[in-house]
Amino acid sequence: MTPSPLPGPLVDDAWLAARLGDPRLVVLDATALLPSPRHDGDHRSASGRGTWLERHLPGSRHADLTGDFSDREAPYHFAVPSPGALAAALARVGVGEGCSVVAYDSGGGIWAARLWWMLRAVSVPAAVLDGGLEVWSAAGRPVASGEEAEPERPVTPVTPRPRPGVWTDVHEVAAISRGERPGTLVCALPAGGYDGSVPTRYSRRGHIPASRSLPGRELLDSQGRVLPQADLAARVGAVLGTRDTPVVLYCGGGISAAGTALALTLLGRADVSLYDGSLEEWSRDPARPLETGA
Repeated sequence: MTPSPLPGPLVDDAWLAARLGDPRLVVLDATALLPSPRHDGDHRSASGRGTWLERHLPGSRHADLTGDFSDREAPYHFAVPSPGALAAALARVGVGEGCSVVAYDSGGGIWAARLWWMLRAVSVPAAVLDGGLEVWSAAGRPVASGEEAEPERPVTPVTPRPRPGVWTDVHEVAAISRGERPGTLVCALPAGGYDGSVPTRYSRRGHIPASRSLPGRELLDSQGRVLPQADLAARVGAVLGTRDTPVVLYCGGGISAAGTALALTLLGRADVSLYDGSLEEWSRDPARPLETGA
């Protein structure tokens, strides 16, 4: 197996700029569009391919988290595709055996983190570009537009090797919420989404009972970069202790939760899983309780 050039799950713009020509690296833009809801039940989402066409890292491809990189037959948005479908989608954007992926976005890093988590789940080497396109362009690095001139290279599709314990389903979440099995539920939505004080994309407001609040956006600085290690540890430590294990993350659709999963991974936690359906799936069944307030 070809060794991955990635130093870890997070890389900075200087590291990537020095390696853009490395044939082992494929850079993927994971941007999707998800406007804030205007009223309860207002779920609007769209591909970020148009955004990628306007501005992107040179040589990058767009990974459509609303299209090939989701299971469109699932009853909720952004559902993780099967390992085989994910391998096929990766091959279509030039990721095959021996490749490592650097994911980025222009939406604060959560989309890139979502793609990173999906790839990590099937043992494809991947990292997130810290700060994404905005930090890259702010540093004066080159930005391209339009379709790439060179065609995508043919690749041998990756052989997915699913990792256990990466995803948690609704039944496990319900059991943890009821105290019937060990685990700590953590909601990565902003405070208003957790306490139900703002409109939600889903059918009901609030959070899953027994869950704690750790907004993913609060783990980033003003430029969209992950907080320095000490600050990150302090922010997470105010909500989670070492005995609060295993940790199950959720949000509205499994996107912000992936950003929190990245932060926890950077802190060395290996007891983290993500509830893919999150509140979109949970709230659909009126028999599943939701709580409002802090």
